Amino acid sequence: MSIKRYVAYKDTTITNAFEEDLVTRATSSNSGQADSLEVFSIFAQANSSSNEQARILVQFPCSSRDVNDNPGTNLVTIESDRAAGNIPASGSVNFFLKLYNVAIDQTVPTDFTLVVKPVSGAAAVGKWEEGYGVDLDNYTDVTYGRTGSNWVNRSSNTPWSSTGGDYLSTRNYEKFFESGIEDLEIDITDLVEDWINDTAGIPNCGVGIMLTASQESGSIRSYYTKRFSARSSEFYFNRPVIEARWDSSQKDNRGNFFASSPALSNSDNTHTIFFYNYFKGQPKNLPGVETGPIYVRVFDKLSEGTELTSTPVTGGFVSTGVYSASLSLDTHEEVVFDRWFSGSTYFHTGSIKMKEHYVSDSFLIPKYITTITNMQPSYCKHDLNRFRVFTRLKNWNVTSYTVSQKKPQVEIVDDAYYKVFRTIDHKTVINYGTGSLNHTRLSYDVSGSYFDLDMSLLQPGFEYGFRFVYFINGAYEEQPESFTFKVE
Repeated sequence: MSIKRYVAYKDTTITNAFEEDLVTRATSSNSGQADSLEVFSIFAQANSSSNEQARILVQFPCSSRDVNDNPGTNLVTIESDRAAGNIPASGSVNFFLKLYNVAIDQTVPTDFTLVVKPVSGAAAVGKWEEGYGVDLDNYTDVTYGRTGSNWVNRSSNTPWSSTGGDYLSTRNYEKFFESGIEDLEIDITDLVEDWINDTAGIPNCGVGIMLTASQESGSIRSYYTKRFSARSSEFYFNRPVIEARWDSSQKDNRGNFFASSPALSNSDNTHTIFFYNYFKGQPKNLPGVETGPIYVRVFDKLSEGTELTSTPVTGGFVSTGVYSASLSLDTHEEVVFDRWFSGSTYFHTGSIKMKEHYVSDSFLIPKYITTITNMQPSYCKHDLNRFRVFTRLKNWNVTSYTVSQKKPQVEIVDDAYYKVFRTIDHKTVINYGTGSLNHTRLSYDVSGSYFDLDMSLLQPGFEYGFRFVYFINGAYEEQPESFTFKVE
């Protein structure tokens, strides 16, 4: 599992737009329960120099403070997930703010920039109220000094220090919109880490989203109107989220280990093998080793053999109960044996079936057949599932092998990625993570490739599908197969 989503628990639009009379401003209006959020700047509607603005406020469950501010709710926070080991430590995960465009029948601005700024405020007074308004057309839902933030007040009892909201000048982010119908996606990792750690001066009061200062107050043109889905949207996958992404893939070369070759570089000749310590289905750290180093010797025979590693190879801790070591082997043995130890204690002896790299005077780009070997027709929305992916060469032919090799051999694709789509409309729910984070890259071990998926990311009651893309010969090639399932 290498992706988690945290849906906003409050959002609203605040504005100083004119009401229908073009005299009175709707600065006391609230739209906390509207199904969309809005940003705009309107120039010269009331007179030749008038200017109207709308900004978005949105807040996400990051720390225990968010739970304390919402008693009786079941908020799962980024902080609690990190403590439970569901997301990695700081420095090993990125957080993205994601808001989704709403298609409207009004003019959409083009060539503009949105700014994301942390809402400021001390812990005691920093809260702003979502409110109960729904009117984003005429702004008739007025708070009358009661619950709900607006252009003037952050809450029923507390005004903003500056009309239009209070914002920090640090941890600011920008996103340029060319066509005006794009979604908003910005890496705000530094800000989220500040929120989790309750960094002084940067409490989690959410963010404000607005046009740049020059575009908001501009006297040349209007930017009307850009809308995003709110947390109350009927469209499940369009709600504002912070998405955590990280690379959780593990490349265990035990089933894909090549003997050293002069035709390959040192890095290509180096392979990583893993050792898994599970007891009654639970991973357990090795006593006396815990998260420290572990050592590996490799022999040509199971017992009383010749050591193929001149010195023990130092391995290390990967995760609870999982250890790895990277090494190269210059040998012509078909099978070698790896022994894991610390001090005088030997924990495990494994085997590695060696492969050899051959240089050829021709090259054929491989084509693959892909299947998921443990696919089920449906899954519960609370499931965390591991999917086993079997890959073989497309042109595999039994006549090419001896009788003892009639089963097609597993082919390991070093860089393979999955995506999830909804079948009814082919909407991409989780896209290929082929960028710098590799957050949907498949792991592999001696049995083949695999990946984990948290079904709570998916809306129950729908059918979904998997597709795969493989990095082959310097390019990403999407595989033809798709695999469908339902979430109940």
